[in-house]
Amino acid sequence: MYGVAKKSSSKRRNIILLGIPLVIVITIVIAISVRLTEQQQQPIITQALSSNKSFSPMLQEFLVPAGSNPHDVAPAADGTVWYTAQGSGELGRLDPKTGKTHSIALGKGSAPHGVITGPDGAPWITDGGLNAILRVDPGTEKLRLFPLPNGSSNANLNTATFDHSGVLWFTGQSGIYGRLDPAVGRVQVFNAPGGTGPYGITTTPDGSIYYASLAGSYIARIDLKNQNAIVINPPTPDQGARRIWSDSHGRLWVTEWNAGKLALYDPATAKWKEWRLPGKNPMPYAVYVDRKDMVWLSDFGANAIVKFDPAKERFDIVSLPTPAASVRQILGRSGEIWGAESGADKLVVIRTSY
Repeated sequence: MYGVAKKSSSKRRNIILLGIPLVIVITIVIAISVRLTEQQQQPIITQALSSNKSFSPMLQEFLVPAGSNPHDVAPAADGTVWYTAQGSGELGRLDPKTGKTHSIALGKGSAPHGVITGPDGAPWITDGGLNAILRVDPGTEKLRLFPLPNGSSNANLNTATFDHSGVLWFTGQSGIYGRLDPAVGRVQVFNAPGGTGPYGITTTPDGSIYYASLAGSYIARIDLKNQNAIVINPPTPDQGARRIWSDSHGRLWVTEWNAGKLALYDPATAKWKEWRLPGKNPMPYAVYVDRKDMVWLSDFGANAIVKFDPAKERFDIVSLPTPAASVRQILGRSGEIWGAESGADKLVVIRTSY
């Protein structure tokens, strides 16, 4: 479910800070699973480490039900946070104000991977276990299932994004990408160049769709008229392009899992640039670009969330307090960077000053 390439509730402790000096406030919030009844909010434990005032985020961790193995997160407009509980076949919803969670069963055999909030305000899920796209009504919790067409079994669905016309595009690591038009309920699947690998996917400000192929070690632009995928090769061979995200200028930021690098591709110039992450064994996984065009990554090798400033070409590393947290995906909203700690049954948020 998690995907592989050629490179292949914990005891609380203070974080270790790498890179430039930072000021970090860590809050660990215990979230309670709410299925049938509401339960009391648990106490909040706060720790503080002080140093440089130039970068002073607050980090919070929220426990989710044991066995959830949260894979992806999606902040909602009402302040709550959706997450896929891949281990239990559920969609979870965290209220950061109370620390409570609510779980929605997705059906027998479910193993949800990705979740995003659509233009309709609802969570949309790529479910590898059900081999389908799911929409959950945020009010009624009613499920709508969009199975992949015959001949597309075991697609190993990964992530999704909406284009500007309201069509959802998605990837399947077994070697497919596809589209779903919610207006008519039609799902189409296309074979990816090079076979297995399609993983992360993103929409640029002009409405273009790009995906990254982990096993294929390339990124591709999808021609929205003929649905063909146009391969774009990064300069480092076999780099393991895993996740991809667009900034406000339409430039593509890519995590290179095998190479330990962050890559930038500018479609306007067709030029690449790469930076190796700090540390002895960087393993960049998730990538997200916030509204200030700051780039946020997760690094399995350092067990950290990493901020990259493109203007200064500088990495700031925030070590996670929980060992082997395994943050596989990052999304955000104003002032908040959210991640799913799949190895620890926790969600994590870094609160920025903007």
